[in-house]
Amino acid sequence: MNISLSDLLPLDAENATLVGRIFDPEANGPCVVVVDGTDVVDITGIEPTVSSLFERADLLSVVKDLENRPRWALADVIAATVDADMSKPRLLAPIDLQVVKAAGVTFVESMLERVIEERAKGDASQAAAIRDQLADAIGGAISSVQPGTEEAARVKEILKAEGLWSQYLEVGIGPDPEIFTKAPVLSSVGTGESIGVLSRSTWNNPEPEVVLAVRSDGTALGAALGNDVNLRDFEGRSALLLTEAKDNNASCAIGPFIRLFDDSFGMDDVRELDISLRVEGPDGFTLDGQSSMKNISRDPASLIEHAYGDHHQYPDGFVLFTGTLFAPTQDRKAPGAGFTHELGDTVSISNPRLGALINKVEHSETAPRWEFGIWALIQNLRQRSLL
Repeated sequence: MNISLSDLLPLDAENATLVGRIFDPEANGPCVVVVDGTDVVDITGIEPTVSSLFERADLLSVVKDLENRPRWALADVIAATVDADMSKPRLLAPIDLQVVKAAGVTFVESMLERVIEERAKGDASQAAAIRDQLADAIGGAISSVQPGTEEAARVKEILKAEGLWSQYLEVGIGPDPEIFTKAPVLSSVGTGESIGVLSRSTWNNPEPEVVLAVRSDGTALGAALGNDVNLRDFEGRSALLLTEAKDNNASCAIGPFIRLFDDSFGMDDVRELDISLRVEGPDGFTLDGQSSMKNISRDPASLIEHAYGDHHQYPDGFVLFTGTLFAPTQDRKAPGAGFTHELGDTVSISNPRLGALINKVEHSETAPRWEFGIWALIQNLRQRSLL
């Protein structure tokens, strides 16, 4: 992977408030950092975790308290991350104690691809024919249906009568979205690290998404980029395999930083974001795509309300993957076989307002093991007199 400073940062980085984490070998643990020009500044002395930082009422002012604090050149941190140089500070996912939640089937295109997976029973060779069948049956009419409305209920009855109803259509246009837990606390990887797919998966893909950072009272504080790595063959065989399809070693990537909401960037900006995806394979294969938040079928604020409320609280906050419309269908190995990852693929998810999340594909079984958990974090912070 080649990652430059200009790749990583938003085009308007001088106006952006960017919070993240690095692993500092001298501290033998993570540090909360803020981007300051071409440096990252350690503010762990203000708050020991991103989770606790986000609970502060003075968040936007306190992250500007950067004088006389340790700092590192961001270019050096990027290089160490890409080289997996454990002797130097390197980037981590920009969250820590937050629960990682995800909303699925929030775009019509991805909804139909989930239906295809289900009908193909995880067999990629059957996907093209089923895709054509669905297009003939429902065309583009379903794209204008608002979830949970009377019109959606009428469409649901029509599809049932045609034998085309699916559990994915239920969460796609029904009253309740799919909200699930994507990954355990502290298991997410950041930009420059490996992402993992199971070695026994033969049909899988990246899912480029906007990720919202939400504090414990349900207030959205900022946004980042995410890769909700997905095993299409596993989920297609059975929706009960969702956890095995979604939650594996290095299967959740978030980064590069969380851009806090302020005068330069807010939820209305999130609603207008276009997310670009590029996959470059060691075999010379390239794939480009785009996912636009303008096409989401449920407003991001509505998704937060389904995740958080009287029915469910998150005392350490949470992040929420908002879904993707991108499900790659470009043939890679053979006609009609569609897309699947190869080892060594470089996946870049980017947006001018959020920077770039760049990772290389490995098998989950051989990607760096997740060994720094909640208890390790507590012990480390205590040893550093931060608790």
